[in-house]
Amino acid sequence: MRNHTITTFLLLGLTEDPQLKAVLFLFLGLTYMLSVTGNLTIISLTILDPQLKTPMYYFLQNFAFLEIAFTSACMPRYLYNLSTGDNTISYTSCVTQIFFTDLFGVTEFILLATMSYDRYVAICKPLQYVTIMNSRVCGRLVLSCWAAGLLIIFPPLTLGLNLEFCDSNAIDHFFCDAYPLLKISCSPTWLIEQIVIVCAVLTFVMTLLCVVLSYISIIRTILQFPSAQQRTKAFSTCSSHMVVIAITYGSCIFVYVKPSSKDSMAINKGVSVLTTSIAPMLNPFIYTLRNKQVKQAFSNTVKRISLLLRK
Repeated sequence: MRNHTITTFLLLGLTEDPQLKAVLFLFLGLTYMLSVTGNLTIISLTILDPQLKTPMYYFLQNFAFLEIAFTSACMPRYLYNLSTGDNTISYTSCVTQIFFTDLFGVTEFILLATMSYDRYVAICKPLQYVTIMNSRVCGRLVLSCWAAGLLIIFPPLTLGLNLEFCDSNAIDHFFCDAYPLLKISCSPTWLIEQIVIVCAVLTFVMTLLCVVLSYISIIRTILQFPSAQQRTKAFSTCSSHMVVIAITYGSCIFVYVKPSSKDSMAINKGVSVLTTSIAPMLNPFIYTLRNKQVKQAFSNTVKRISLLLRK
């Protein structure tokens, strides 16, 4: 983004009301701390507990890291803005924030699709699961998620570096996002807008298609199990992942299905709060509360820590 006259941007945030700002600071600060703590707990458990050394928990470990990275890319900066009243952000910081939020967001979608494939292999091809999803394959899949994320955001980001900003520097959001930034550019933005839409839709549709096809096969296989106990156990291994998918994809649908252009930015901001703050906080609880192995691993770890402290 070439910048001849404007060196800083002004983030308008979520509200101008001082009382609401105080409430937002407390709420978002609490959700951010819970998100980081919860996801760090998931990462620690998957590293320390031998029972969680499986492909499913390897992917969950990487997903938890992405959640921390995604929320940390934008939330601390907004908390700083709320606490100090300084809503300015430098040009370089704004570009950096867009790069990392987009990279982590796109990679997260691709990883969710990969996790769906893992569940498909585990339930539909159980005898081949260990062979297909070995440690080398899992590592390559995670690296592929990151590589695909970089490739998807690279074209619009490269074009965006040539944008000029002449008059307005006010970004109608609480962090630097592509669409609000395009609105204040004095350069032609039609081409980059179309590329952003294509990249977003491509990511959304392709990953969703992978998820849907995986779960259609999973449900068909589960329904063929002879006993209700087997069916319940199989569904329980997928339930947490399905809830997270519903939250992630559902929130994105609200961004694009807008009632009117007047309300679109307000909805965009609301969904952004959900995806950057609330969802990363909820996901560790979803995986913990609905998973016996994770709960058992957490209980075992707490007991070990208690024994070490007593010594």
